[in-house]
This record gives sequence, structure tokens and C-alpha cells, in this order.
Amino acid sequence: MYQLNPFLKEFWRTRKPYKLLKGGRFSSKTQDAGGMATFLARNYSLRFLCIRQFQNRIADSVYTVIKNKIEAAGWTDEFDILATSIKHKKTGSEFLFYGMARNIAEIKGTEDIDICWIEEGEGLTEEQWSTIDPTIRKAGAEVWILWNPDIITDFIQVKLPRLLGDDCVIKHINYQENPFLSDSAKQKAERLKRADIEAYNHIYLGIPTNDDESSIIKRSWVEAAVNAHEVLGLDMEGKLSSALDIADLGKDENAQSFTDGLILKDVKKWKGKVTGDIYATVELAFDNCIDRGVSGFLYDADGMGAAARGDARKINEDRESEGLNALNIESFYGSGEVIYKEEYFITPEGDSKGVTNGKYFSNYKAQSWWSLRERFRKTYEFVMSGHEYPMDELISIDGGCSFLEELKDELARPKKKRGSPKLTIDKSPDDMPSPNLADAVMMVYAPQEEKSLDFADLF
Repeated sequence: MYQLNPFLKEFWRTRKPYKLLKGGRFSSKTQDAGGMATFLARNYSLRFLCIRQFQNRIADSVYTVIKNKIEAAGWTDEFDILATSIKHKKTGSEFLFYGMARNIAEIKGTEDIDICWIEEGEGLTEEQWSTIDPTIRKAGAEVWILWNPDIITDFIQVKLPRLLGDDCVIKHINYQENPFLSDSAKQKAERLKRADIEAYNHIYLGIPTNDDESSIIKRSWVEAAVNAHEVLGLDMEGKLSSALDIADLGKDENAQSFTDGLILKDVKKWKGKVTGDIYATVELAFDNCIDRGVSGFLYDADGMGAAARGDARKINEDRESEGLNALNIESFYGSGEVIYKEEYFITPEGDSKGVTNGKYFSNYKAQSWWSLRERFRKTYEFVMSGHEYPMDELISIDGGCSFLEELKDELARPKKKRGSPKLTIDKSPDDMPSPNLADAVMMVYAPQEEKSLDFADLF
């Protein structure tokens, strides 16, 4: 009979519909889950759904772990170990194995599941979870999720625990709590600790990283920009501006940003379905600007925002008929052409490499996201290492900004789209929600050809 990790005894005993087990490498998470699952299958009639992000072959699943546990306990004669499933002859317990990325429709149609075991849960997306969770609906069913923490902004790190609330138990375990770990494995971890403490913390202590190297904007850059004007002692206040990102009537939200010169003062968001139509959204955006003394705003003119110009015109006409000032409403076409397209694109290292903006960026949106990226990068270098840049190339986020943590996550979400010859922005990688707050920030700081909107003229 194999032994389970005594440090996880209370975790497995806790009666909660969701069991979340995370930690660093060598911590026995998968082995312990396999042992517990095999024990339960032998003593109760249960149906297990074992899933992970990708499963090109059965060997990629936890099939091997369960098979090894059965053999280690001497229970081989009790189970039918088939090519793609494992069944207990007496209890009827059954293990099914699927990959989430390619078989989500089959998972959705799976019935009568008692325990859903999600392995390598760090890759779990919100969209996948919205399919998997309703599938596990049998009374008394449990969902086990195991993962090695990766990025601090991952869905499983940030949002899922908040969604589950008191219905889940969360346990973090590391290799120091694995009594079965070999000396050679311990030595491997200690070698990395001496050589690279940050890598050791991430790999063996399960500490999520702050930055995703594939992100357009690193989260650490955003963190450094919070109250950067105070840290650097710069007067970055100036013209009040705003931008509105208009959502559809589905799950996306409207978002509006507000700046004072180069300082992002605040953001607001609201559901499209709350207001019911684009006119009401534009009307609320007007009210938000008036409350803050802002004379107008940019609006996303692509997609659902196309109708906003006519709505804004009608609202302004009504205001003027009442003797009130009209607001200046300008369109933002992210799908539009790159500006200064014949000028050379300058890399962060200061090189042009002979590539023009028109050849580097796919559209104005990509150019605007890159411009925002450079503001955050330069601010980070100024704050962290004293590398000075002109003030009009920086950005600061007021520490009292609403939804600040959510905004940080969203700003670090967009990535470069794979396979695109030009820089194209993937705002919702891995089916993540659209970063509406970040889009509103990107728009308000977007580079402009018109001199009247040049940040250099704000001071």
C-alpha cells in the first residue's frame, strides 16, 4: 500500500465542493491526488473526469499516475486498465481522460461526474471554466484543481478563488513538506536556490512571477507607474482628458478613463446591458465628464461604437438648446491607418533598423498600444534606476484610481499576436476577457498627429 502525504491529510478530509491544491515542483500534489483518487475508486462507486489543457496521447494525462498507484498497492487484479480508461471491477468506478483545449465540447456533454480532477490548472481560462463548472452538477460532486503557479495575473490565481469563495479549500504545499522526496531532488532544488533565487522561488516555492515576458506591457512597469509623479517629484498635471471604450450588450463592459495631464486619475466601468443602448452609454459618458470638469472625450468608433457620433451630436444639440456648452467628441479608429507611417520605428534600444512605422505596425491600435508600452517602460526605468526621460514621454497612475488592481491585470494582458508579420495586438490571449479598462487608457494616451492633442502642448 502506498502512503499519502501527511501534510495533505486535512486538505483531503475537508468537505468542500472545490479543492484547490497549488505549490512548487516536487511537492507531491499529483502523486497524492492520484493516490487519493485510486483509494476512493476502490471503496466507492465514483466517476472521475481527469482533464488537463493538452492531451495528445493518453500518456500525457494522469492515467500513468493512477496506473502506478494501482500497481504499487497490489490492486492490479481489481481494476480493468484499458487503453483509454480505467475501471474498478467491483465498485464500477471509472476514470475518463480528456484534454481541455481540443475536447471542451465532449467535456461539456459528460454526465454523472463525481470528481473532476483538473491537472496543470495554471492554464485554465475563464471561458473553459464557464463550460466545465456547470458540467459537474451531481449532488456531492467535487472539483480538484492542481497547479504550479505561473503568472500572478492568471485566472486561477486572481479570479477563481474569489468566484468560489467559501465553497473552496485552498492549500499551498512545497517540496519541504514532501516526506517522500529523494535526496537528489532536494539537492537539485538547493542548487538552484544558490544560483538563482528568483527562479528557485518560482519553480520550487510556487511563487507566481510578476511579469509575463510575452506581454506588451509588463506588470512590474505598471506597478512602478503608480504615483510616479510623486516619486519622481514631477508636476505632470495639465489638460483634463477622457476616453470611452464602448462594449456590446454581452459580457463586456463599457469603460472610461480620465487623465489630468499625464496622470491617469481614474477609470469607470459599467455593463452595457445596464444602460440598454449606445445612446444611454454615451449619455453616461457625458455625465462623467461634466462631473469631472472634462471638456470632451475620445470614443472607440470601431464596432459597437460606430453609432456613438450621432448620439453625441444629439446630446450636444439638446445641451446647446438648454444654453449649456457642448462637449468635444472625437473618434478613435483602432483599425485605422498608422500615423507617421513613413517615419522610422525606433526600438527601445534606440535603433531604427530601417523599418518604418507603416511596415512595423499593423494598424493604429497596435501603434497606440506600443506607445503606451513605451510610456510605462520609460517610467519604470526612471523610477527604478534613475534613467531620465522627457516628462511628456512618461505616465503616472494616481494611487486612488478606481479598480486599480484590475487595471494592472488588464494592462499586462495584451500580447503580440503569433504568426503576424507586423505587430498586431492580441488583447484577449487564451480566451481571457477583453481588457476594457486598459483599452480606455490606451486610447486616452494614444499618439496624435493633431497638434491640439499633442501632450507636449499640455504644459
